[in-house]
Amino acid sequence: MLFNSYAFIFGFLPITLVVFFGLSRFRVVKATWVWMTLASLFFYGYWKIAYLPLLIISISGNYVIGKQIEKLVILLDEGSGEDNAAPDKPDKISSLVSTVISYKQQTKLLLWIGICFNLAILGYFKYANFFVDSLNYILGTSITIPPILLPLAISFYSFTQIAYIVDAYRGETKKCRYNFMTYSLFVSFFPQLIAGPILRYDELLPQFEKLRNSLFSWKNMGMGLSLFILGLGKKVAIADNLSPWVATIFSNTDQLSFVEAWVGALSYTFQLYFDFSGYSDMAIGLGLITNIRLPINFNSPYKARSISDFWRRWHITLSNFLRDYLYIPLGGNRRGRLRQYGNLLATMLLGGLWHGAGWTFVIWGGLHGLFLVINHRWRQMKLSMPKILAWMLTFLAVVSTWVLFRATSISDGLGILQAMVGLKGVILPTTYQNTLGWLTPLGIQFQEWQEMKVLLPPIGLEKTFMVLFGLILGVTFLPNTQQIMKHFKPSWYWATGIGLIATFCLLSLNRVSEFLYFQF
Repeated sequence: MLFNSYAFIFGFLPITLVVFFGLSRFRVVKATWVWMTLASLFFYGYWKIAYLPLLIISISGNYVIGKQIEKLVILLDEGSGEDNAAPDKPDKISSLVSTVISYKQQTKLLLWIGICFNLAILGYFKYANFFVDSLNYILGTSITIPPILLPLAISFYSFTQIAYIVDAYRGETKKCRYNFMTYSLFVSFFPQLIAGPILRYDELLPQFEKLRNSLFSWKNMGMGLSLFILGLGKKVAIADNLSPWVATIFSNTDQLSFVEAWVGALSYTFQLYFDFSGYSDMAIGLGLITNIRLPINFNSPYKARSISDFWRRWHITLSNFLRDYLYIPLGGNRRGRLRQYGNLLATMLLGGLWHGAGWTFVIWGGLHGLFLVINHRWRQMKLSMPKILAWMLTFLAVVSTWVLFRATSISDGLGILQAMVGLKGVILPTTYQNTLGWLTPLGIQFQEWQEMKVLLPPIGLEKTFMVLFGLILGVTFLPNTQQIMKHFKPSWYWATGIGLIATFCLLSLNRVSEFLYFQF
């Protein structure tokens, strides 16, 4: 089910909220957990019911493994797990193997079983076809496997549960009270299930214990609905309208001009921005309506003045996951600079592969890893540059790598990048000949707009430039949604503005489209 659909807005959401607040009103906490879990599973299964059993298997398996790890960690903390000593009343699973290996070894074994369990599911459903295709290309073989459908949100709920397993191993989850129902709700909670944020146990599970106090709040309802509608506006009014521009350019990569390539690259840069930013706002808003606070996952990434800063702002929870559960365990920056650079590259390569099973994603991740290495080396050398130049270099690096992220093949991505740097010639409209004519000796050509508008948006080149330039100014200088909501005060002006945005969006939902991050 899509947030930006009539079925969700007029069907699923009001029914879910009415029952939720009704149960909360009578302090029926367990029934509230059950209802929200069932509603979330219905939300997920509505998209394709065949995906639902895998999600339930994943939740059940991780809960059993995590709880067992937690029990062993408690035994170790009590001193009863050292030197293979058995507790007075060992549970069945522990007693079965305690004579062979220590509790510490059991805990580590279960940790790896849990991680491998998640990676096996993720690897089979997301990467099997990619692996076989790559093997066939390298070895010249023709191995075939049956088509494998990619389950929705598998990357998100797999990483969420890997984090839970590792946190259980570290002894952190024992501080939190939860059972199978609240754990299931933690993983499947519908505002965040499909495209994040990637949650840690302590960001959501403790809030479920407070559902007994989740009475209806006009303030949270107002803020939550405002965030949801603002996010919907970003998706419907901006991202979806840029989509045709992007599709046209990226499906004709062999015949692009300099201008067309830049229009395509910038259009996708902003389509992805407003699509993901819109989803993030809607997820936080939906959580807030139910008095649940989800972590911020998006914080004006195009204002960044370095690649490190960009990754502190873009997909924040994924960045935190890669840092806490991959980069730091690999050694982080604790084993010398060369090891640090290698860890950065490895982390970002895997981050790229997480986004998609394709070499374009791997290269995209590798380039960001390389940029991070350069960024860290620059900082270690205590060099500096003007802020505007730092922003421009960062923005250009991000835009150029988004081309590979969007391209369907490496050759298509390289074709667009070649056009962007002028390797396929630079042709500009004659409108700019008076101001840029001095570039003619460098090979710059000028043509009438009518002769060069084959793949450009039908609104005209100047209006296209105005739209893209306006978006650059907007994402660079205007406050983001979270900053705006910090000053939220109910008023007729605010209600009128939000109402107009909502009306426009609802009238536009006849051409509903998926969020881009759904494919990951």
